[in-house]
Amino acid sequence: MENNLQLKHGVFGGTLLSTVFNISLHDVVFTIVMAVIGAVVSFFVSYILKKLFSN
Repeated sequence: MENNLQLKHGVFGGTLLSTVFNISLHDVVFTIVMAVIGAVVSFFVSYILKKLFSN
């Protein structure tokens, strides 16, 4: 059982480190901008649908 836990930690650590070193600042900014746009669009669509279907 101990070996299985070490394997899981090793895989997780390797995946995390390989991901961190391959992400650029441009990717982070792009992700943040897209998340903000998605949140704003979702809010306005929900607001418009609520106004249309509530009398």
